Amino acid sequence: MLDLRRRQFITLLGGAAAAWPLAARAQQPAMPVIGFFSPNTASAASPWTAAFVQRLRDLGWIEGRTVVIAYRWGEGRTERAAEFVAEFVQLKVDVIVTHGEQNVLAAKQATSVIPIVFALATDPIGSGFVASLARPGGNVTGMSIQAPDLGGKRLELLREVVPDLRRLAIMADGNPGTLLETSEVRAAASTLGLEVATLAIRRAEEIEPAFETLKGRVDALYICAVPLVNTNRVRLNTLALAARLPTMHGFREAVEAGALMSYGPNFRDLFRRTAGHVDKILHGAKPGDIPVEQPTKFDFVINLTTAKVLGLEVPPALLARADEVIE
Repeated sequence: MLDLRRRQFITLLGGAAAAWPLAARAQQPAMPVIGFFSPNTASAASPWTAAFVQRLRDLGWIEGRTVVIAYRWGEGRTERAAEFVAEFVQLKVDVIVTHGEQNVLAAKQATSVIPIVFALATDPIGSGFVASLARPGGNVTGMSIQAPDLGGKRLELLREVVPDLRRLAIMADGNPGTLLETSEVRAAASTLGLEVATLAIRRAEEIEPAFETLKGRVDALYICAVPLVNTNRVRLNTLALAARLPTMHGFREAVEAGALMSYGPNFRDLFRRTAGHVDKILHGAKPGDIPVEQPTKFDFVINLTTAKVLGLEVPPALLARADEVIE
């Protein structure tokens, strides 16, 4: 009888021990959820995502312990934005983080309640995302990458490496942000007396045919920083080298993957600062009261190995101005 009672007591104790953590977890407040949508692949966006997650950690938001991050990847297909944003709305996430005009627009159209933070947007006022940079209003805020005359500065840098530049091609995807950039580059090219051809690529399948049309027809290629380009940056660089085309990009990661040059805002820094906006919102701030911030860190990067393959001589003075030279 004593053994039976002992066994019953141990069984009861074991059951209570197993049930206690479940009860304790049930009493804990639910962790906030961040819906993170990048139109890139996970690997292509990894430097930016890592900067965002690390800054959150610095601010006390540790993934899986104090915050949940629901990731969605568009893999270069812009049409997936509406689908993933709808998922976030259904999940009732606490904040949506995304980047790129089309994706911010999809989020804004899906909800006027859930806070939206954009890590990169070319023209947040012109696109109707915010009323002003200082007082965004509504449920949207973030980081603007709009900076005056970036297109002109990129062309000037490109001409220093390609002094015989006469014919330029611009590769873009036709979204509102790149339309603005394309018009700026065209205006700058006109003042420099350059002939300009524009190539619209919206799907990965259109990249190789685009290069076929360029062979022997242009001297250099200006490539807008869009998700399709970022996702396919290695392939783009391979095709550009095969076509003997010097390339100018707007983000350093393209040069790290083999492009010739880049000049533009440091995207990793902007994603890091995006985490600061998210932190404020998770602590109760309204996105409409958080000013939109602009780039403070710009990178000029040259790939000297690519220059040598293309037979280009990079002036020593230009190398001295670069933030990084890849050899």
